[in-house]
Amino acid sequence: MKSGQVVETFCAGDGRKVVLRMPRWEDLDDLLELINSLVEEKAEIVVDTRFSREEEADWLAGVLARLEKDEIFLLVAEVGGKVIASSDLHRGRGSEAHVGVVGIVVKKGFRDLGIGTEIMKVHIGQAERMGLGLLILSVYATNRRAIHVYEKVGFVQTGRVPGKHLREGEYIDEVTMAKVLG
Repeated sequence: MKSGQVVETFCAGDGRKVVLRMPRWEDLDDLLELINSLVEEKAEIVVDTRFSREEEADWLAGVLARLEKDEIFLLVAEVGGKVIASSDLHRGRGSEAHVGVVGIVVKKGFRDLGIGTEIMKVHIGQAERMGLGLLILSVYATNRRAIHVYEKVGFVQTGRVPGKHLREGEYIDEVTMAKVLG
């Protein structure tokens, strides 16, 4: 897919127009603000330290290069001209080449509006077009909102790693979820 290519548009639960598209270089500052806002919020994600603009630029350059080679499917969600969510789907390697791994983050203030659900539906459709047979993801066991979204689109809990994450002195389990395709 091409940088900036629009995949879908829809209305969020609050009526705002959401554009799902491939990222482009011009998204750098929005993506940096997105990840750093999640770090500041202490969101239930693995990342817990702020990124510099240089680090984010290196990451985005790599993503854009991988997009051109069809090695990754990465979406951003844009509302009012600002990136408010990011998500990726990538294929496993070797004996796991039939497996897609999904990740998603949504900015505070844009959750519970159906945006994450719609992004996950797009990823499922893309995974089917890629000929994948299985989608997997990992989520903090305490992230009930995300688990609900994943279950709503057909993922089931398949495992749990006790105490995998240590956040502010507390051990948090990681839940593995999967969706069989086709």
